[in-house]
Amino acid sequence: MAKGYWIAHVDLTDPKRYEAYRAANAEPFHKYGATFLIRAGAFECVEGASRSRHVVMEFKDYDTALACYRSSEYQKAIALRRSAAEVDLVVIAGYDGPQPPSVPETIPVIAGYWVGHVDVTEPEGYKAYMAADMAPIGQHGGRFLVRGGAFELVEGAMRSRSVLLTFPGYRAAAACYRSPAYQAAAALRKGRADFDLLLCEGYDGPQP
Repeated sequence: MAKGYWIAHVDLTDPKRYEAYRAANAEPFHKYGATFLIRAGAFECVEGASRSRHVVMEFKDYDTALACYRSSEYQKAIALRRSAAEVDLVVIAGYDGPQPPSVPETIPVIAGYWVGHVDVTEPEGYKAYMAADMAPIGQHGGRFLVRGGAFELVEGAMRSRSVLLTFPGYRAAAACYRSPAYQAAAALRKGRADFDLLLCEGYDGPQP
């Protein structure tokens, strides 16, 4: 079964009050089995626009991810950050379809990620990009965690399609994006989609 995810982008307006929110959200995150994949680490916005802080959480499935957000425990936590941060948050189903051909690599302690949000303006042309990006992503050890899929935008604003990929380290994620092979694939989507794309370092600290 495909997993479920929260993808959130945050601008803090009151850091002290936001810390109170972080303390309060531990209970619902633990109750619903959430795992942080990204938690405000190093990142680079390579395309489009970005907020200043990024969080990605993984749940056992999409229904659990939604249930956590809607729970009374989490809604109480949200009240603590309403005046402390501006947030865009999407709850989205994971991907369990075909993956890029893999090149075996040693997986470092901290993964790297691509977090992308897309508005496709020319679907047929975009399909060519989706086919062409598989080889360079696989060459750098990339795997899709989210690739479109069912979603609910629960806060803020976001584009109509989201993508989340994991790589064996931040350097691998950056190297894939900057590779000639991926840039050739990316050229196929120019004028066919509007992109926001982040390269993010994964999280290896305490979990809920």
